[in-house]
Amino acid sequence: MRSYFYDDELNDDFCFAYIKHQREIKDDYKYINRNIVFLIMEFFVYRIIMTTIAFLTCKKRHIKIKNKKIVRKEKGKYFLYGNHTQAPCDAYIPNLIGFPRKSFIVVNPDALSIRGTAWFIKMSGSLPVPSHVTGLKNFMNAMDKRVNNNHPIVIYPEAHLWPYYTKIRPYKSTSFRYPIKFDKPAYCFTTTYKKRKFSKKPKITVYVDGPFYSNKELKGKEAETDLRNQVYECMKKRSELSTYEYHKYYKRNDNND
Repeated sequence: MRSYFYDDELNDDFCFAYIKHQREIKDDYKYINRNIVFLIMEFFVYRIIMTTIAFLTCKKRHIKIKNKKIVRKEKGKYFLYGNHTQAPCDAYIPNLIGFPRKSFIVVNPDALSIRGTAWFIKMSGSLPVPSHVTGLKNFMNAMDKRVNNNHPIVIYPEAHLWPYYTKIRPYKSTSFRYPIKFDKPAYCFTTTYKKRKFSKKPKITVYVDGPFYSNKELKGKEAETDLRNQVYECMKKRSELSTYEYHKYYKRNDNND
Protein backbone atom coordinates (compact mmCIF):
# COMPACT_ATOMS: atom_id res chain seq x y z
CA MET A 1 0.00 0.00 0.00
CA ARG A 2 1.26 3.47 -0.92
CA SER A 3 0.24 6.92 0.27
CA TYR A 4 -0.13 9.93 -2.00
CA PHE A 5 -0.53 13.56 -1.01
CA TYR A 6 -2.25 15.95 -3.38
CA ASP A 7 -3.09 19.64 -3.59
CA ASP A 8 -5.27 19.84 -6.68
CA GLU A 9 -7.62 17.09 -7.83
CA LEU A 10 -7.80 18.59 -11.32
CA ASN A 11 -4.09 19.00 -12.03
CA ASP A 12 -1.95 16.77 -9.78
CA ASP A 13 -0.52 13.75 -11.59
CA PHE A 14 0.99 10.60 -10.10
CA CYS A 15 2.38 9.12 -13.28
CA PHE A 16 6.11 8.89 -12.67
CA ALA A 17 7.32 8.32 -16.23
CA TYR A 18 10.32 10.56 -16.82
CA ILE A 19 9.90 12.86 -19.82
CA LYS A 20 13.03 14.89 -20.59
CA HIS A 21 11.71 16.65 -23.68
CA GLN A 22 8.00 16.82 -24.46
CA ARG A 23 7.22 16.21 -28.09
CA GLU A 24 5.47 19.03 -29.91
CA ILE A 25 2.38 17.94 -31.83
CA LYS A 26 2.49 20.38 -34.74
CA ASP A 27 -0.48 21.72 -36.68
CA ASP A 28 0.24 19.40 -39.62
CA TYR A 29 0.74 16.26 -37.50
CA LYS A 30 -0.18 13.20 -39.60
CA TYR A 31 -2.93 11.51 -37.59
CA ILE A 32 -3.90 9.14 -40.39
CA ASN A 33 -1.19 7.46 -42.43
CA ARG A 34 -2.23 5.66 -45.62
CA ASN A 35 1.23 4.37 -46.50
CA ILE A 36 0.95 0.63 -47.19
CA VAL A 37 4.05 -0.23 -45.14
CA PHE A 38 2.72 1.75 -42.20
CA LEU A 39 -0.69 0.05 -42.47
CA ILE A 40 0.87 -3.41 -42.46
CA MET A 41 3.00 -2.57 -39.44
CA GLU A 42 0.02 -0.94 -37.72
CA PHE A 43 -2.05 -4.08 -38.19
CA PHE A 44 0.73 -6.24 -36.74
CA VAL A 45 1.37 -3.90 -33.78
CA TYR A 46 -2.30 -3.52 -32.85
CA ARG A 47 -3.84 -6.87 -33.72
CA ILE A 48 -0.97 -9.16 -32.80
CA ILE A 49 1.12 -7.39 -30.17
CA MET A 50 -1.19 -4.85 -28.50
CA THR A 51 -4.29 -7.08 -28.37
CA THR A 52 -2.30 -10.01 -26.97
CA ILE A 53 -0.61 -7.84 -24.33
CA ALA A 54 -3.96 -6.29 -23.39
CA PHE A 55 -5.62 -9.66 -22.92
CA LEU A 56 -2.76 -11.24 -20.97
CA THR A 57 -2.10 -8.20 -18.75
CA CYS A 58 -5.75 -7.75 -17.82
CA LYS A 59 -6.07 -11.48 -17.17
CA LYS A 60 -2.98 -11.43 -14.95
CA ARG A 61 -4.47 -8.58 -12.92
CA HIS A 62 -7.81 -10.41 -12.73
CA ILE A 63 -9.68 -7.56 -14.42
CA LYS A 64 -13.29 -8.34 -15.25
CA ILE A 65 -15.40 -6.19 -17.55
CA LYS A 66 -19.14 -6.09 -16.94
CA ASN A 67 -21.81 -5.07 -19.45
CA LYS A 68 -19.49 -4.41 -22.39
CA LYS A 69 -22.03 -5.91 -24.78
CA ILE A 70 -24.08 -2.69 -24.63
CA VAL A 71 -21.68 -0.91 -27.00
CA ARG A 72 -21.97 -3.50 -29.78
CA LYS A 73 -25.09 -1.96 -31.29
CA GLU A 74 -23.16 1.25 -31.99
CA LYS A 75 -20.79 -0.56 -34.37
CA GLY A 76 -17.86 1.48 -33.13
CA LYS A 77 -19.44 4.90 -33.59
CA TYR A 78 -19.33 6.19 -30.02
CA PHE A 79 -17.23 8.03 -27.44
CA LEU A 80 -16.05 6.21 -24.34
CA TYR A 81 -15.08 7.94 -21.07
CA GLY A 82 -13.29 6.30 -18.15
CA ASN A 83 -11.66 7.00 -14.78
CA HIS A 84 -7.86 7.10 -14.99
CA THR A 85 -6.54 4.74 -12.30
CA GLN A 86 -4.66 1.91 -13.98
CA ALA A 87 -1.20 1.89 -15.55
CA PRO A 88 -0.67 0.37 -18.03
CA CYS A 89 -4.14 -1.17 -18.21
CA ASP A 90 -5.92 2.09 -19.01
CA ALA A 91 -4.36 1.67 -22.45
CA TYR A 92 -5.73 -1.88 -22.70
CA ILE A 93 -9.19 -1.89 -21.11
CA PRO A 94 -10.85 0.21 -23.87
CA ASN A 95 -9.53 -2.18 -26.51
CA LEU A 96 -11.14 -5.11 -24.72
CA ILE A 97 -14.42 -3.21 -24.38
CA GLY A 98 -14.55 -2.28 -28.05
CA PHE A 99 -13.03 -5.50 -29.44
CA PRO A 100 -12.82 -6.39 -32.30
CA ARG A 101 -12.99 -2.72 -33.35
CA LYS A 102 -9.83 -0.69 -32.89
CA SER A 103 -10.20 2.07 -30.32
CA PHE A 104 -8.37 5.39 -30.50
CA ILE A 105 -7.37 7.05 -27.23
CA VAL A 106 -6.97 10.80 -26.87
CA VAL A 107 -3.58 11.30 -25.21
CA ASN A 108 -1.32 14.06 -23.97
CA PRO A 109 1.80 14.71 -26.12
CA ASP A 110 3.81 13.18 -23.24
CA ALA A 111 2.65 9.77 -24.42
CA LEU A 112 4.69 10.18 -27.61
CA SER A 113 7.70 11.82 -25.96
CA ILE A 114 9.60 8.75 -24.79
CA ARG A 115 12.34 8.14 -27.31
CA GLY A 116 11.91 5.01 -29.43
CA THR A 117 8.25 4.42 -28.55
CA ALA A 118 6.40 7.12 -30.53
CA TRP A 119 5.70 4.96 -33.58
CA PHE A 120 4.51 2.05 -31.45
CA ILE A 121 2.18 4.33 -29.47
CA LYS A 122 0.81 5.86 -32.66
CA MET A 123 0.18 2.46 -34.24
CA SER A 124 -1.49 1.27 -31.04
CA GLY A 125 -4.25 3.85 -31.50
CA SER A 126 -3.33 7.24 -30.06
CA LEU A 127 -4.83 10.63 -30.90
CA PRO A 128 -2.43 13.16 -29.37
CA VAL A 129 -3.85 16.56 -28.50
CA PRO A 130 -2.17 19.28 -30.60
CA SER A 131 0.33 21.54 -28.88
CA HIS A 132 -1.28 24.70 -30.28
CA VAL A 133 -4.87 25.78 -30.74
CA THR A 134 -4.18 26.22 -34.46
CA GLY A 135 -3.83 22.45 -34.72
CA LEU A 136 -7.35 21.75 -33.44
CA LYS A 137 -8.88 21.65 -36.93
CA ASN A 138 -6.51 18.87 -37.99
CA PHE A 139 -7.17 17.03 -34.73
CA MET A 140 -10.95 17.31 -35.10
CA ASN A 141 -10.83 16.13 -38.71
CA ALA A 142 -8.92 13.03 -37.66
CA MET A 143 -11.39 12.34 -34.86
CA ASP A 144 -14.28 12.77 -37.28
CA LYS A 145 -12.81 10.25 -39.73
CA ARG A 146 -12.00 7.71 -37.02
CA VAL A 147 -15.38 7.68 -35.29
CA ASN A 148 -17.29 7.66 -38.59
CA ASN A 149 -15.16 4.75 -39.77
CA ASN A 150 -16.43 2.68 -36.83
CA HIS A 151 -13.64 3.32 -34.34
CA PRO A 152 -14.54 4.25 -30.74
CA ILE A 153 -12.86 7.37 -29.37
CA VAL A 154 -11.65 6.96 -25.78
CA ILE A 155 -11.17 9.89 -23.41
CA TYR A 156 -10.00 10.05 -19.81
CA PRO A 157 -11.64 13.31 -18.65
CA GLU A 158 -9.75 13.28 -15.34
CA ALA A 159 -6.65 13.73 -17.53
CA HIS A 160 -4.13 12.61 -14.89
CA LEU A 161 -3.30 9.17 -13.55
CA TRP A 162 -4.06 8.39 -9.89
CA PRO A 163 -3.22 4.71 -9.35
CA TYR A 164 -5.97 2.67 -7.70
CA TYR A 165 -7.97 5.74 -6.71
CA THR A 166 -11.47 4.65 -5.72
CA LYS A 167 -13.44 7.86 -6.24
CA ILE A 168 -14.22 9.99 -9.28
CA ARG A 169 -12.32 13.25 -9.42
CA PRO A 170 -14.16 16.36 -10.61
CA TYR A 171 -13.44 16.97 -14.27
CA LYS A 172 -14.22 19.65 -16.81
CA SER A 173 -16.90 19.45 -19.49
CA THR A 174 -14.58 20.41 -22.36
CA SER A 175 -14.09 16.89 -23.74
CA PHE A 176 -17.83 16.34 -23.95
CA ARG A 177 -18.07 18.69 -26.90
CA TYR A 178 -17.00 15.87 -29.20
CA PRO A 179 -20.03 13.53 -28.96
CA ILE A 180 -22.25 16.59 -29.41
CA LYS A 181 -20.34 17.92 -32.42
CA PHE A 182 -20.24 14.56 -34.20
CA ASP A 183 -23.74 13.52 -33.05
CA LYS A 184 -22.59 10.27 -31.44
CA PRO A 185 -23.57 8.63 -28.14
CA ALA A 186 -21.32 8.70 -25.09
CA TYR A 187 -20.61 5.68 -22.90
CA CYS A 188 -18.50 5.37 -19.79
CA PHE A 189 -16.56 2.71 -17.93
CA THR A 190 -15.72 2.82 -14.24
CA THR A 191 -12.88 0.81 -12.73
CA THR A 192 -13.68 -0.37 -9.19
CA TYR A 193 -11.73 -2.17 -6.48
CA LYS A 194 -12.59 -4.83 -3.90
CA LYS A 195 -10.56 -6.89 -1.44
CA ARG A 196 -9.32 -10.28 -2.60
CA LYS A 197 -9.10 -13.19 -0.20
CA PHE A 198 -5.53 -14.24 -0.82
CA SER A 199 -3.81 -11.12 -2.10
CA LYS A 200 -3.14 -7.58 -0.99
CA LYS A 201 -3.81 -6.36 -4.51
CA PRO A 202 -7.49 -5.69 -5.14
CA LYS A 203 -9.98 -7.41 -7.33
CA ILE A 204 -10.66 -5.12 -10.30
CA THR A 205 -14.07 -4.89 -11.92
CA VAL A 206 -14.88 -2.51 -14.77
CA TYR A 207 -18.50 -1.48 -15.39
CA VAL A 208 -19.65 -0.13 -18.76
CA ASP A 209 -22.70 2.17 -18.84
CA GLY A 210 -24.67 4.21 -21.37
CA PRO A 211 -25.63 5.50 -23.79
CA PHE A 212 -25.76 9.15 -22.77
CA TYR A 213 -26.99 12.04 -24.91
CA SER A 214 -27.04 15.76 -24.30
CA ASN A 215 -30.32 17.62 -24.11
CA LYS A 216 -31.09 18.73 -27.69
CA GLU A 217 -32.68 21.91 -26.37
CA LEU A 218 -29.35 23.05 -24.93
CA LYS A 219 -26.54 24.61 -26.93
CA GLY A 220 -22.81 25.17 -26.54
CA LYS A 221 -21.37 25.03 -23.04
CA GLU A 222 -24.73 24.19 -21.49
CA ALA A 223 -25.04 21.08 -23.66
CA GLU A 224 -21.48 20.02 -22.79
CA THR A 225 -22.13 20.48 -19.09
CA ASP A 226 -25.37 18.53 -19.27
CA LEU A 227 -23.66 15.55 -20.92
CA ARG A 228 -20.70 15.78 -18.56
CA ASN A 229 -23.00 15.71 -15.52
CA GLN A 230 -24.84 12.61 -16.76
CA VAL A 231 -21.60 10.69 -17.24
CA TYR A 232 -20.04 12.01 -14.03
CA GLU A 233 -23.02 11.03 -11.87
CA CYS A 234 -23.10 7.55 -13.37
CA MET A 235 -19.38 7.02 -12.78
CA LYS A 236 -19.65 8.43 -9.29
CA LYS A 237 -22.44 6.00 -8.44
CA ARG A 238 -20.50 3.07 -9.89
CA SER A 239 -17.39 4.05 -7.93
CA GLU A 240 -19.34 3.47 -4.72
CA LEU A 241 -18.99 -0.25 -5.49
CA SER A 242 -15.31 0.07 -4.53
CA THR A 243 -14.83 -1.26 -1.01
CA TYR A 244 -11.05 -1.45 -0.70
CA GLU A 245 -8.33 1.20 -0.85
CA TYR A 246 -5.08 -0.36 -2.04
CA HIS A 247 -3.49 3.11 -2.14
CA LYS A 248 -4.33 5.95 0.21
CA TYR A 249 -4.80 9.56 -0.89
CA TYR A 250 -4.58 12.56 1.43
CA LYS A 251 -5.26 16.18 0.59
CA ARG A 252 -2.73 18.65 1.86
CA ASN A 253 -3.83 21.79 3.62
CA ASP A 254 -2.29 24.71 5.44
CA ASN A 255 -1.90 22.61 8.58
CA ASN A 256 -0.60 19.47 6.88
CA ASP A 257 2.35 19.93 4.53
